[in-house]
Amino acid sequence: MLERIREGSQGATAKVILTLVIISFALAGIGSYLGQPTETPVATVNGKEISQMSFARAYENERSRLEQQFGEYFSQIASDPAYVARMRENVMQRLVQQELQMQLAQELGLRVSDEAIKKEIRNIPAFQVAGQFNNDRYLQVIRQMNYQPDGFRDYLRKEMTLNQLATALIATDFTLDNELASAVKLQNQLRDIETVTLSAANFKADVTVSEDEIKEYYQLNQNQFMAPEMVALEYIELKGSELPLEEAVTDAEVAANYEENKALYMEPERRRVAHILVENLEDDAAAQAKAEEILAELQNGADFEKLAEEKSDDLVSAELGGDLDWIDRDMMDPEFETAAFALESVGDISEIIKTEFGYHIIKLTDYEPEQVKELAEVSADIKAQLELDKRLNQFYEVQTRVADLAFEVADSLADAAEVAGVEVKSTELFSRNNAPAPLNNPNVLNTAFSVEILEDGVNSELIEIADEHIVFIRAKEHKAAAVKPLEEVTAGIQLTLENQKASELAKSKAQELFASLQAGTALSEIATQANAEVVATEAVTRQSFAPSYEVVQAAFKMPTPSDAQSAELVTLGNGDVSLVVLNKVYDAPAAEINDQLRDGIARQQMNKHYESFIEALKDDAEVKTAAVETQEPNL
Repeated sequence: MLERIREGSQGATAKVILTLVIISFALAGIGSYLGQPTETPVATVNGKEISQMSFARAYENERSRLEQQFGEYFSQIASDPAYVARMRENVMQRLVQQELQMQLAQELGLRVSDEAIKKEIRNIPAFQVAGQFNNDRYLQVIRQMNYQPDGFRDYLRKEMTLNQLATALIATDFTLDNELASAVKLQNQLRDIETVTLSAANFKADVTVSEDEIKEYYQLNQNQFMAPEMVALEYIELKGSELPLEEAVTDAEVAANYEENKALYMEPERRRVAHILVENLEDDAAAQAKAEEILAELQNGADFEKLAEEKSDDLVSAELGGDLDWIDRDMMDPEFETAAFALESVGDISEIIKTEFGYHIIKLTDYEPEQVKELAEVSADIKAQLELDKRLNQFYEVQTRVADLAFEVADSLADAAEVAGVEVKSTELFSRNNAPAPLNNPNVLNTAFSVEILEDGVNSELIEIADEHIVFIRAKEHKAAAVKPLEEVTAGIQLTLENQKASELAKSKAQELFASLQAGTALSEIATQANAEVVATEAVTRQSFAPSYEVVQAAFKMPTPSDAQSAELVTLGNGDVSLVVLNKVYDAPAAEINDQLRDGIARQQMNKHYESFIEALKDDAEVKTAAVETQEPNL
């Protein structure tokens, strides 16, 4: 049987079938790769895709910015899905706008050279150590930003190109004087208003809240009752300023450094001179002749200062007897300098010297020879600098050894702490918003709450807090975010529902009174019915906060009163409701338009015009955006 199968498999028909089978498997394998869907872009702008990674990085940057801006309050506003959705949409729109501007910049031929990018990188303070660019630091920082060198250079090139475009457009903007005057007049406009406010607190007595309502609110708004994610850490901290010097700076090292850098401690030769100038702008020959006459007078004993006052064309120095104060090398014209430094003794007078300004006669009035500061004068400064240099070198050597050990022994910080000469410290549980120092740093917090630290249980990479100040961390305990139990939040829910219901009753009553006001009832009568008072506020400005921010904003949107009454119903942030009557609109006294006001209004105009420009780009573009999910992006 086996022999017959072997013989059959050697035939031509069998070989053809076997070849077809092999080809079908190969094509199926290739098809499985080719058929896999590629990453869906978050947006397409005129055919150019914006990747998920670009969006994720931009979103994370925006989130970090808002966390720094709002602090502890950010966790509360970020728990609102609607707020997160708006934030993600804003990031999306910003990426679309950047892409539109980048496409226009490319059409206009705007470019940033490699040399300009290198120069910009070298000038960024975050990449410098002791005021000098440091390549290791540069690589460390950009890796913390999730960039490789090529990617960071591309990012910087894009930012610098966009800045070129914005600068070019804004630089062409201008504001006419009549536009400026009109804007100032409108900005300083004044309004007189009257208000009657219904306080929501007065309606609380009519409000009841049931247990079922509390439970329903709890179930529908559990995102408001989330206990934040918390972590407890072990960490080691290393500061360059606290490292004891392994080797003290010796007097011999100070002396050697002094000799090597003696030029730094040298005070160059200085001369104090006076001069008489005869300008040659109109008649060179006449000017030269006049200068020769003055020189002859000096050689015959005439007083230099008196002649300078009477005959020098340098009016400023002439009043001082020709005195030019002290001069150093490379301060004056070469011809003037050569002659001035050639004078040997105080009181010596030069021959006539010609420069582009005319003919000079120079007198040496004082002289300080070249001086070198003695070692004793500068030894303390040299020693301090050498100690700093040693400490920096020692810090980066220790940093490298500690980083290597933290990676090699990933389940403990003990070995790394021993090498660093510091102790392993630990914290209690904390959230992003109440981290103890020195861990209350965005770089530390982003790492502390990362999947790698929380789930893999390994030591972190080096985290920089400030110059020559780093930490390594590891998770000791982790508590995931969870909804607080109903019993813990019942009192707060009850108060919220009472305020909401009281505010609704206030709004309902206010709407009745507002209808009566529009029907012609006097505001004073409305106030009586509301058991409130009429509050008159005169000369309200756009920047006023009285009687309330919401009322002021509404007042400046209301039409100027004419035959018909100008009134509005305004709900305040605290749940109260105000009936607002606008009585008068008038201009403030003419304000002086100083440079600061002019610049401020011009800047507002520029921003407005640039926003209009961006909107025009969007109107002319083909933009397709994908639905942006509300979960956190995976970087």
